[in-house]
Amino acid sequence: MRAWQVSAFGIDSLEFVERPTPAPGPGEVLVAVRAVSFNRRDLMVVKGLYNPKMKLPRIPCSDAAGEVAAVGAGVSAWRPGDRVAGIFMQNWLEGPLTPNKARGALGGDIDGVLADYVLLKEQGLVAIPDHLSFQEAATLPCAAVTAWNALNTVEIKPGSTVLIQGTGGVSIFALQFARLKGARVLGISSSYEKLERAGAIGLDAGLNYRDNPDWDRWAHDQTGGDGVDLVVEVGGLGTLTRSLRAIRMGGTIAQIGVLAAGTEGIPLGLILHKWSRIHGIYVGSRKDFVEMNRAISLAELRPVGEEFDWSQAREVLERMEEGGHFGKMVLTVN
Repeated sequence: MRAWQVSAFGIDSLEFVERPTPAPGPGEVLVAVRAVSFNRRDLMVVKGLYNPKMKLPRIPCSDAAGEVAAVGAGVSAWRPGDRVAGIFMQNWLEGPLTPNKARGALGGDIDGVLADYVLLKEQGLVAIPDHLSFQEAATLPCAAVTAWNALNTVEIKPGSTVLIQGTGGVSIFALQFARLKGARVLGISSSYEKLERAGAIGLDAGLNYRDNPDWDRWAHDQTGGDGVDLVVEVGGLGTLTRSLRAIRMGGTIAQIGVLAAGTEGIPLGLILHKWSRIHGIYVGSRKDFVEMNRAISLAELRPVGEEFDWSQAREVLERMEEGGHFGKMVLTVN
């Protein structure tokens, strides 16, 4: 089989290699990968920022969709030709996250999916929605499940207001899921062009935070002085204080990312004063993925992103590092 592997940390060190195609053992499924999507985590893995002590070589990336090529002994859930995607953490099937369930994350703890064949557990797969292409389905395992769980940290209903940060994969999925629930969605970005694109898929109001850094005040203006019900927080310490100011009394922050560096400490006073709830999100379980796919199928929701060729793995990582993408970036495996 062919694969991209991290032999030494750094985008330029990502290598295209040949490896033996594995044969599925008992309870295992061999998947012919058709498309792979990228997350910020993949960039951090390749650069050595996610786990500097990670054993190398390692095949990166956690998100892929493809067809079942072969099944091992005892496998009854799948048969050759089934359209599937792998779950992010191969051990987290349902229920609360535990240390044991957190092990086995693709493209980190174990080899990932940036290959034309991948061997996964029978229960480490889900069927992909019929209306989606492989490229669209490949965007789901990490970013979509993360956004789905972020929107489920609080009851979002018609009339609720959600604030998203930026226009990356998680934020755009959060926009789409919030609109499915009938919520009003506010968004901030450093790009007017990206805000316009987000408006075309349902963003109700947008603000360029480079021109107006006081986006927390703007959020209150947009909600009659009350503040938003939920912030899908992908920044980290660099944005957390403003997120706390932007929410209503008793509002929720779904803490997902750590993209924005900050020198301030954790604003405990604001957390207390706002009666706020900060809920950490680390992707989700297989059960979450299945429930999300059901909603995607009923709404015929389509992921948003850009497609690239299998040969452009380094270019996609460089584009992600520059922050020039909108939604998800997907490689078609040919």
